[in-house]
Amino acid sequence: MTDTPPLPEGYELSTDPARIDAVRVHHWLSTDAYWALGRSREKQDRAIAGSLNFGVYETVSGEQVAYARVITDRATFGWLCDVYVDRSVRGKGVGSALVAAVRDELGSYGVRRILLATHDAHGVYSRLGFGELEHPEHWMALIFGQ
Repeated sequence: MTDTPPLPEGYELSTDPARIDAVRVHHWLSTDAYWALGRSREKQDRAIAGSLNFGVYETVSGEQVAYARVITDRATFGWLCDVYVDRSVRGKGVGSALVAAVRDELGSYGVRRILLATHDAHGVYSRLGFGELEHPEHWMALIFGQ
């Protein structure tokens, strides 16, 4: 396992679902995340409700600045998705610390495998221990329309 980068000073992480700013998360994802453009608020709210959610917040204001969610049984498997860092705090290490916290939380449950998909952040994830599938030919997907 690789090192766990700390959150920068002035930020805190929480898995408390009551702290998630669902309006903000929906706005981020539906307007600025290539994988979720146009996602409805109703669909996003269902996704939040059915997932283990991670938020990063400014400690003084309490404002949410980053989000990630995991679909998991908390025993064997996790799917990391919807990782988003507000543009105003990118480049400060918030995203790396967030993903490392997700990795470590799932590791504490004994999860054997965490999967994710990314178009443009391979470097971020590889620094945190993620790599290409060992046998991608073993994996399949059933894709429903948008």
